[in-house]
Amino acid sequence: MSYAGKKRKLDKTRQDRVYFDSYSDVTVHEEMIADYVRTNTYRTAILKNSELIRGKVVLDVGAGTGVLSIFCAQAGAKKVYAVEACSIAEQAVEIVKQNNVEDVVEVIRGTVETVELPEKVEVIVSEWMGYALLHESMLNSVLYARDRWLKAGGLILPSRAELYITPISDPVVEDRLYFWYTVKEQYGVDMSCMSNFARRCIKNSDIIVSNVAMEDVLSHPARFAELDLHSVTVEELRTVKGRFTCESFGSAAVNAFCVYFTVTFPCPEKPHSLVLSTSPFYPETHWKQAVLYLDSPVEVVQDTPFSGEVSMFPSEDSSRHICIHVDYTIGEQKEQSKTFSIPDWTAEPQP
Repeated sequence: MSYAGKKRKLDKTRQDRVYFDSYSDVTVHEEMIADYVRTNTYRTAILKNSELIRGKVVLDVGAGTGVLSIFCAQAGAKKVYAVEACSIAEQAVEIVKQNNVEDVVEVIRGTVETVELPEKVEVIVSEWMGYALLHESMLNSVLYARDRWLKAGGLILPSRAELYITPISDPVVEDRLYFWYTVKEQYGVDMSCMSNFARRCIKNSDIIVSNVAMEDVLSHPARFAELDLHSVTVEELRTVKGRFTCESFGSAAVNAFCVYFTVTFPCPEKPHSLVLSTSPFYPETHWKQAVLYLDSPVEVVQDTPFSGEVSMFPSEDSSRHICIHVDYTIGEQKEQSKTFSIPDWTAEPQP
């Protein structure tokens, strides 16, 4: 029996069910909470904003196990509504009781678009970011909560997001492609013809989520988009795009672009703020980086210019999947274009 995947477009209800089911298992929550950069940055941001949270009503969108809600209770919140759509909400109830904050934190099972709260809130906190920032489209729910439940002038944590792109060299991929030329020397069988097949398999149009070594980054990162969570609209999220320019640090073979994001938490002691970064130059997070492989490597030298435009938009097959389209020029080459997407997780087995 063959299990080659067949792509299919799912209706919105099934897309949401598949998405929420993926958060019902312990593994994903273990990974997120074990991500020290992620969890401790949120904790620090909430505690630094304790003056603005103390005595206030908070909404935690997509609360998961409730850890952020408990942080808010520890910061002095009067009431926290922890809204969670998947069955992990049952565990959140137990965790809240175990930490003796059930008089403050109320876990509500449902989506933020369908639940009814008894009052408006002064603070929204949410860990909504997906791979390449926008994969999973949870930001839409945060914006709905902002427009429906947040009082004017309320606090949003985090309040801003930025997207960056930079060219990289991935020597491991090139070694994998060259491997097929070494088989004859090792075993007496010429398999060099496999190199083109391997290239098509590896350097396809998938968004590869992996850690990029900082020594493989070939230029200063270029910011191509910024989202202000107080003002951005769902309509604007249908296509997030921007132009970029950068220059090569030195001589190398460029075989991919790397996309990553930062989110910023406001802090009372302005102009200081707290930044959670998924940059290759910062400590590793579970988001890693989004790697976009070019069809063929391009040799560059010191100060070779890169320019182009990045567009991010939902997949036609699933609105929760992100696609990234890059128009780019490297040095004197003519403009190239390629569209990338997260590998399909709604494939069904075929006989």
